[in-house]
Amino acid sequence: MTLPVDDPRLRLTPLETTWGMPVGPDPGTAPLSLSSPRPARGRPGGRSPLRAAVEAVVLPALRRPPCVVSFSGGRDSSTVLAVATAVARREGLPDPVPYSHRFPAVEDSREDGWQELVVRALGLSEWQRPTWTDELDVLGPHARTVLLRDGVLPPFNGHLHEPVFAAARGGSVLTGIGGDELFSQVSRYPVVRVAARRAPLRWRSAPHLLFSATAPRALRARRGARHLPVAYDWLRPPTARALRRAVALDVAAEPLRWDVAAATWTWPGRVLQLPRRAKERMAAAHDVLVEHPFACALVLAAAAATWGWAGPRGRAGELLTHFGDLLPRELFTRETKAGFNGAFWAGPAAEFARGWTGGGVDPDLVDPRALHAQWTSPEPDLHTLTLLQQVWLAQHRAG
Repeated sequence: MTLPVDDPRLRLTPLETTWGMPVGPDPGTAPLSLSSPRPARGRPGGRSPLRAAVEAVVLPALRRPPCVVSFSGGRDSSTVLAVATAVARREGLPDPVPYSHRFPAVEDSREDGWQELVVRALGLSEWQRPTWTDELDVLGPHARTVLLRDGVLPPFNGHLHEPVFAAARGGSVLTGIGGDELFSQVSRYPVVRVAARRAPLRWRSAPHLLFSATAPRALRARRGARHLPVAYDWLRPPTARALRRAVALDVAAEPLRWDVAAATWTWPGRVLQLPRRAKERMAAAHDVLVEHPFACALVLAAAAATWGWAGPRGRAGELLTHFGDLLPRELFTRETKAGFNGAFWAGPAAEFARGWTGGGVDPDLVDPRALHAQWTSPEPDLHTLTLLQQVWLAQHRAG
């Protein structure tokens, strides 16, 4: 899909930009239909409906080689790589090519052991592993390429896929994006746990569970807004209040049933749809088909039919149930996760921020002085980095 340059469906609102995250429903995305009959519990060869849906999503990408998999070594990208490898060999197609960023100076990012475990278990012979210093900084050369070509896109770290798309030019890219949404329970899961008999009812918590299950959305939003961690020091007080209200209303709108939430809240949510469109926009510049198997309609619908109203029992358990034959068990049950924050603040952004004089932001929404204090600290809050990219682009265009 080719999106017009100024397509508003790619952009965060001014309020969303103040903390770098989309909020609420996406007006252009319809909910998924849950009217289709529940699929059978299995498929030929023992594959579950959820597994079959993921396989169906990766197949078109495999038919457009090179099929490059954005592979961090985490559970989600490892599962996507494993499914793609199995489908490619079953269909007589070229193996997918894992692509892993390496940041020697960022200790938290080192996933070499897990990555090698996966690639060795799958028997893949080709693996792209570029090493970076400050090139993937939020104002490094790849980020600036995206900003100048496409504007400010959510999320602030989306430019990490720019070299991945370049490596797959004319082919396809698969990612593990969407695993957090797919394998997470609804926000009112304590009610579901008790109703589904996954946990006993403790009378001490009964009043809270009753309120959570039955209170009107507006009342739950009002209470939830008081406890949201949206007290960022660079926001003007009215901005912080407006943001808390928007987030609380969005959280309170999530249905209690997991299957209904997946169809009517997760899928049409801006937090899912805006990054999807942003990746499509970036990929189009390289003639690349991009797909996120864990964040697509077919897989969400299959998950809703498979897990029903109670939802998944946990990421590790569900991955083992549906994909456990593809990779070593320890990969699915690991509890560690890589961190890449150091790669985003590696030099160019900090240098630009030091010389910033306050322009390019709306002073009615944010406090430029507090924002500058964030950007000149050793580890600025990641929620400010979309604003930083906005400021850089505004200054570049003015210049």
